[in-house]
Amino acid sequence: QLQLVESGGDLVQPGGSLRLSCASSGFTLDYYAIGWFRQAPGKEREGVSCIGGIGTSGGSTDYADSVKGRFTISRGNAKNTVYLQMSSLKPEDTAVYYCAAGRSCSTSSDNYYRWSWGQGTQVTVSS
Repeated sequence: QLQLVESGGDLVQPGGSLRLSCASSGFTLDYYAIGWFRQAPGKEREGVSCIGGIGTSGGSTDYADSVKGRFTISRGNAKNTVYLQMSSLKPEDTAVYYCAAGRSCSTSSDNYYRWSWGQGTQVTVSS
């Protein structure tokens, strides 16, 4: 079944760091744009970061203003993983984080392939 799987979420103190992983089951992610989204309780899903496909955009990256300078998105050497390195975490970063594949980066979750959405991974930032 084609789907992405998120992992790496945890409970972390403010100011801490986490690395989230987004992995595919047996197919390369290089030619897809991969977006990270998050959804906090009672809030709408929001785009966090995106990395473009290697073929179409040269792997360009984009970040929401709220995470610029703190989060870094990158592709793994194994070609089936995309990472989201999160540093200087704040309580407002608490959410379920999802990744999804699309043709190009977009802040709208509707522009990502429905089949690619995983179950998400919980990130809780609290002292």
